[in-house]
Amino acid sequence: MTYASLEHFRDVTSRNVLALQEAREKGRKVVGQFCIYSPLEIALAADAVPVSLCGTKQDSIPVAEEVLPRCLCPLIKSSFGFALQDSCPYLAASDIVVADATCDGKKKMYELLAAYKPVMVLQLPQIQDERAHAYWREQYALLVARLEEDFGVRITEEKLRAAMNLTSRLRQALKKVLDLARRRPSPLRGLDLLDICFRASFMPDYEQAIRLLEAIHAELQDAPAAVAADAPRILLTGVPTGMGSHKVVQLLEECGASVVCIDNCTCYKKVLLDMAEEGDALDVLARRYLDMHCAVMSPNPHRYSVLRDLARDFAVDAVVDLTWQGCQPYDVESWSVKKFVREELGLPFLQVVTDYSGADTEQLKVRLEAFLEMLS
Repeated sequence: MTYASLEHFRDVTSRNVLALQEAREKGRKVVGQFCIYSPLEIALAADAVPVSLCGTKQDSIPVAEEVLPRCLCPLIKSSFGFALQDSCPYLAASDIVVADATCDGKKKMYELLAAYKPVMVLQLPQIQDERAHAYWREQYALLVARLEEDFGVRITEEKLRAAMNLTSRLRQALKKVLDLARRRPSPLRGLDLLDICFRASFMPDYEQAIRLLEAIHAELQDAPAAVAADAPRILLTGVPTGMGSHKVVQLLEECGASVVCIDNCTCYKKVLLDMAEEGDALDVLARRYLDMHCAVMSPNPHRYSVLRDLARDFAVDAVVDLTWQGCQPYDVESWSVKKFVREELGLPFLQVVTDYSGADTEQLKVRLEAFLEMLS
C-alpha cells in the first residue's frame, strides 16, 4: 500500500543534491561529517549545512582497494573510494570534512582523505567519564574556532541553543515515525525505516524535514500492517547501514521477518540524542554526544541498557547483530552482546558478518531462514 506523505517525502528527498546546490548558491557552507559524534549543532550554528558522508555503496570499493587494504571495513573503503572517484556530490560540495577518530581504520583513512578535502579530525576519547567529557568539550571548542575562522562567522551561545532546539525537534519528529513500528504488527517495513532515516540525513532544510516527517506520522499512525501478523519481530543492532548496504535488512524481510527497530547510527541511535538540558551549550553537546553507545567505547555500558529498552519497547522476538567484515570493535563486542541478549534478555541472538557485495547473498539467506525457522 502506498501513502501520499511517504511518496511526497521520497519525491522531495530525491532532489536533495539540487537543494544542497541551491543552498550553496545562497552562500551557505557545507560541513561533511563521517560519524554521529560530529555535532550537527555546531555546523548549523555556523549557518552551514551538515551532511553525512559515510559510504554505503559497493561501486566505489574496487578503486579504494588500490590504496587501502582489502581486509578493511567496507564502510571505510566505500567512503574513501568516493573521494578517489569524485563520485559523491555531498563530499564534492563539502567545504570541510569533520571526522571523528573512532576506529583505527578511519583514522588512517582520514590522513589520506586530507589530500582531497580540508579535514578536521576530532580526537574522540574512548571512555565516558568526567575527564573524557571535559576533553571532548575542548575538541568541540576547537571545531567552533575552526569553522569561525574558515567561514568568517561568529558561533554564539544563542546560535548554538537555537541549533540544539532545531535538531531536537527533528529527532523527535523522526523518532515518532520510527516508533510507529512499536505496533504489532508494524505499519512500516524495516526497509522503509532505513530509507526514511537515510534520506532525511541529506536534507539541507531541517524545517522542511520536520514537516514531512510529521506528515508521515500523522498519516501512518492508524495505517494497516505492512507485514504479516505472525512475522518474527527483529531488533537489528550493530554497524551503520544505509541504502546500498541494506542487504541484511532486505534478506531478513524476504525470509519473513519484520525488522521493527534498527539500533545503529543511521537510525534509532541518532534519535536518542536529546539536547533539552540546561547549562553551557558545548558542555551539553559534549556530554550527550560522547555518551552514545558505540562499540569504540571501552567499556560500553550504554549499549546494553539501550538494547534492554529497545527490546522491551518494540516487543522483539530476537536480536540480529550486523558486523561489517574488518570492523574489529563491533566484531569483538558481539560476544558480550550475545551473552547479554541470551542470558539477560532471554532472546535468541544471531551475529551476521558480511560486506557490501552480493557474493554471500544465498549463504546469508540460508542462515537467516534457519534462524527464523527456529523462532517459529
